Amino acid sequence: MSVWKQIALSIVVLMAAFAAWVWFFPGASQVMARWGIDWASAATPKAADAAAGNRQDQGERRGRGGGAGQGPVLVATEPVQTATINDRLQAIGTGRASATVTVTPYSAGRLTEFLVSSGAHVKKGEVVAKLDSETEEIALNRAKIARDDNAAKVKRLRSLRASNAVSSVQLADAEVAARNAELAVSDAELALNRRSIASPIAGVVGILPIEAGNYVTSQSALATIDDRSSILVDFWVPERFAALITQGAELEARSLAGPGTVFKGTVAAVDNRVDQKSRTLLVQAKIDNPSDALRAGMSFQVEMRFAGDTYPSVSPLAIQWGTEGAFVWTVVDNKTKRVLVRIIQRNTDEVLVDADIAPGQMVVTEGVQSVREGADVRVAGAPVPASGS
Repeated sequence: MSVWKQIALSIVVLMAAFAAWVWFFPGASQVMARWGIDWASAATPKAADAAAGNRQDQGERRGRGGGAGQGPVLVATEPVQTATINDRLQAIGTGRASATVTVTPYSAGRLTEFLVSSGAHVKKGEVVAKLDSETEEIALNRAKIARDDNAAKVKRLRSLRASNAVSSVQLADAEVAARNAELAVSDAELALNRRSIASPIAGVVGILPIEAGNYVTSQSALATIDDRSSILVDFWVPERFAALITQGAELEARSLAGPGTVFKGTVAAVDNRVDQKSRTLLVQAKIDNPSDALRAGMSFQVEMRFAGDTYPSVSPLAIQWGTEGAFVWTVVDNKTKRVLVRIIQRNTDEVLVDADIAPGQMVVTEGVQSVREGADVRVAGAPVPASGS
């Protein structure tokens, strides 16, 4: 295509675009009038009619007091409230007995009898089972005979030593043998006593996993004893509460099996580090169980209360966004002011913010599209000022 054809085509396209702008753009007539082109008004009757209609609507709004810059803007407002966050902690934990012991024998042997049954309450040091002990009894009797023999020998040598019939070395050797015989008796008594398995703690005996007559070893579990006088509840809390939880702090716990009952407790222990994977902190609570209504392994809902952090709260409709971030329009003496805010937490019916606004101060929630900095506004529902004022 030759150059002059390209120029002609470009001129035609520009003229068509100009004509479309003049015909369809509502403000084209005013722009053309400022340029000194009067024929544009005749060429754009629809645009002129639309502009006239807009002017008529603006006049009607001014008559009602709603035109921006011509009268107070009608807005709806709500007062700033306050809300507190991080004042309550709820977590699910698992309970366990304050002390749990699995009873095992010291040595292998035949289990001869159980002296307790499942569910029995035992005291510390009470015998719960016995193993066959014939061998240990024979060893004890043999040790006692040797002890008595060595004691008699020492007695004879001392009487002979008085007449210099024996040397002091012989007497000393006999005394050493007598002491060794005493230790042998103690060793045999200990071995015999360990054939009787005693409970190391006071508590409740669980289900017995083995019956009398079975051969057991030092690794065999004979019984499990739980001290349920108090229940320890292990639960995990978010790391933002790590600095707020201290040992001895009070709490409430509800069993998920019976949520109607509230148990009072305290923080018994706090872990020394936050788990890197879950970003939570392990806390251990202690709950008294005088009625023995709680069991190890039960799940609990733990609740703790703190002072928390208080922030101003506004309606979600009041939050606006600009180049500098979020802001709200406040109303003071029927004039608007733009206040920047930092959003702390969004809820369904409120937004917690960090801003220089006081509780009770009014913020605009409706009509924000017509509000400008320092503009006069009229709050919906407020009395209309007199015409002469």
